[in-house]
Amino acid sequence: MSDSGIGAISGAFAMCIGVMSMFAFVTFAVWFGTRRKEREAFYRAENLRRIAESSGDGAKAAVELLREEEHLKRIKAREGMKIGGLVCVAAGIGLTILLLTLEGVHRGSPYMVGLIPGLIGVALLIYVFFMAEPVE
Repeated sequence: MSDSGIGAISGAFAMCIGVMSMFAFVTFAVWFGTRRKEREAFYRAENLRRIAESSGDGAKAAVELLREEEHLKRIKAREGMKIGGLVCVAAGIGLTILLLTLEGVHRGSPYMVGLIPGLIGVALLIYVFFMAEPVE
């Protein structure tokens, strides 16, 4: 076997090892994330049960805690959409400027590709500010 044949085999072997290690990493990351979420849900349910069983006011406190958590979750989702919209608009502007400087205006219009992420960001921002129901 020639040196190039051995190099190709060792390259393929290294690539297989890399793919398998990446697969193992993703599998463990997903598994650990799922376990963490299960633990958090269990402890949350256990604490709510203890609060509800403690006294008559405990049930009211548990319901208020659930409402507050839901309120915070909605606020966090809305803020995430705002940030996502701004990032998409900035990426669209940056891509448009980059393609304009690389290709110029006279060689077709590849810079229009920057409109795709830009308009996605505009759509997200329009939804957040005008169409989504307000968070009380």
